[in-house]
Amino acid sequence: MQVHLSHPTRSIDIKGPKRAKDLLRELNLIVEAHLVIRGDELVTEDEMLSDHDQIEIRPVISGG
Repeated sequence: MQVHLSHPTRSIDIKGPKRAKDLLRELNLIVEAHLVIRGDELVTEDEMLSDHDQIEIRPVISGG
């Protein structure tokens, strides 16, 4: 699957299928601190991602 990360900006290919949370762990990212987006759809951590998916990973940003 094609994975686009925004901090730092980069794109990488990852072999699937795998769960969203496993993808984040493989990339050494904290599951609770990142959003996984497939197309225009937010993906839950237990959803399966396939080899053909286009994935974007964004950090969760909060403010007050």
